[in-house]
Amino acid sequence: MTIAAGIGYALLALGPSLSLFVSVISKKPFLILTVLSSTLLWLISLIVLSGLWRGFLPLNSTTWWPYGLLLFTSIAFQEGLRLLFWRVYRRLEDLLDAFADKVSKPRLFMTDKMQISLAGGLGHGVAHAVFFCLSLLTPAFGPATFFVDRCSQIPFFLVSAIIALAFVTIHTFSMVIAFNGYAEGNKMDQLFVPVVHLAAGLVTLVNFASGGCIVSIPLLYFIAILTLIYCGKMVWRRLTEHQSTQGNS
Repeated sequence: MTIAAGIGYALLALGPSLSLFVSVISKKPFLILTVLSSTLLWLISLIVLSGLWRGFLPLNSTTWWPYGLLLFTSIAFQEGLRLLFWRVYRRLEDLLDAFADKVSKPRLFMTDKMQISLAGGLGHGVAHAVFFCLSLLTPAFGPATFFVDRCSQIPFFLVSAIIALAFVTIHTFSMVIAFNGYAEGNKMDQLFVPVVHLAAGLVTLVNFASGGCIVSIPLLYFIAILTLIYCGKMVWRRLTEHQSTQGNS
């Protein structure tokens, strides 16, 4: 039963990502490479961040602000890395378009660009789940489960998987929003992503309070749903504008 529980926790955290990978990403080798490179990049960034903060841990503080500072600096680093990742992608996009012109093939379509950003976001989300959830699941395959005093209602491994799923969703679709914002120079999209990222990170601090997971998890999923809705509206607007431009031309 514990083996089934461990597998269940892993599938809860990464099951939707696996479905997205099989249904969309796996059909194009370039998207597979994008997911793998993005996952590696964000895993390295998390390892670097953990190394930088290792000298200050444990914080041994009864107040929340040191943890807030840790989250703020980590998120700022990752958002800076996101911008760098996009710049590398834009250079690669220019190279692909130039190659397409050289061999008389069509350039990347808007849907191709969105799928690339989706693959990049999926890599970010998978890296987060691997680092903060899957790496903790080894004891879940043992003879018992584990509870923490501050969230005694739900097993620790289940809480980790639920939170990981929310962050996978946020990171995956935030990348689509961010790439569009950078490409269009849309300040709203550019601002939305780091604000949502920071808000989601700060919400996890509620878990330090007794019974905080009962509050933080719904708030985290509210942020995830908000990200999905915002991304959906943005994609619909871009597709509508693109179809309108094609119709006029």
